[in-house]
Amino acid sequence: MEIRQVSAIHGWYWITQGFQMFRKAPMVWMLICFIPFLIAVTISLMMPMAGPVIFLLSAPIFLAGVMVACREQEQGRQIEVSHLFIGFKTHLAPLVTVGIIFLLGLVTIYSLFLSTGGGDLIAMLEDGKRYDSSEIGEISSGILSSFLMVIVLQIPLLMAVVFSPVLIILHNFSPLNAMKKSFLACIRNIIPFFVYNLILNMLSVIVLLLPYIGLVILSPVIFASIYVSYKEILLGEPVKMLEEAYPQVDYQKANWANTDDEQAKQEQEQEQESSSATAKTSAPAPEERPKRTPPAESSSEMPEGDIIHCYQCEILIPKEEAIRFDGKYFCSSEHFQEYQDSMTAKPRNEQNN
Repeated sequence: MEIRQVSAIHGWYWITQGFQMFRKAPMVWMLICFIPFLIAVTISLMMPMAGPVIFLLSAPIFLAGVMVACREQEQGRQIEVSHLFIGFKTHLAPLVTVGIIFLLGLVTIYSLFLSTGGGDLIAMLEDGKRYDSSEIGEISSGILSSFLMVIVLQIPLLMAVVFSPVLIILHNFSPLNAMKKSFLACIRNIIPFFVYNLILNMLSVIVLLLPYIGLVILSPVIFASIYVSYKEILLGEPVKMLEEAYPQVDYQKANWANTDDEQAKQEQEQEQESSSATAKTSAPAPEERPKRTPPAESSSEMPEGDIIHCYQCEILIPKEEAIRFDGKYFCSSEHFQEYQDSMTAKPRNEQNN
């Protein structure tokens, strides 16, 4: 799998394409993003200490399920909430391994944070006493350095994790190979990812103004944009949305007629045309066909206009839909064949008698 390097503008393209995927099925996308959040809150309330740990371990599993949902949507199939849990059925061990590595990385980073200026910040908050300006200045410089260190160390960890679930569940990568591939893919595309994160940070400011509406839209867009970037960087192809499950209707040019009736009528006409062609090819030559004079009452009962009797079953049918043969009309190819069989068998019976 070759890593493709894309231009900076693709960072914006990933977000717009992610929004297009969300727009195809917004309600399902909201459920897919809300359920992990609900699970995390529930576990944290039930087990305050172990809850966040369990959620971090399961985060790659949920992300893998979201990637499967994105693939299903791209191929024109309906996405379902059940896609979110598909990682628990397949590739559970490697996905949990990625979660363990991610958790260990976070623990290491925050241990370094606490051992530097972060410990002073916690001590200052716990003491609750007042500090003079000189002490606050010294502590603030250490705290700022610690925060910068956390950000710098978290970036490569996130780069190693972002594409790992999709590589594991869709391409059967091992955990370490998946994290290595993900890290290299992000390194080679560091500029578009910088643009991507810059735009997301700007959108996050809007989310703060509309906390509920913005969040339910931004979260699905972020997940879908990860799939779009994976397709471009690791597969070298854009997302091509098939329309089988999500047909687009031009309501200004829509035909509001009863399309089911029209389709049934077209199928009936095609069937009659094929039946007529079959009857013509299977009919004997005119000199070989036996002659039969229709009963007088049939001719007297023949209605005028475009409605006629079937010669075989006497049912009324439109003349243009009937099969015509030797001045007689038949409602179907089966009745026409029965007529031919009866006329062929009649001379044989006379010879036998």
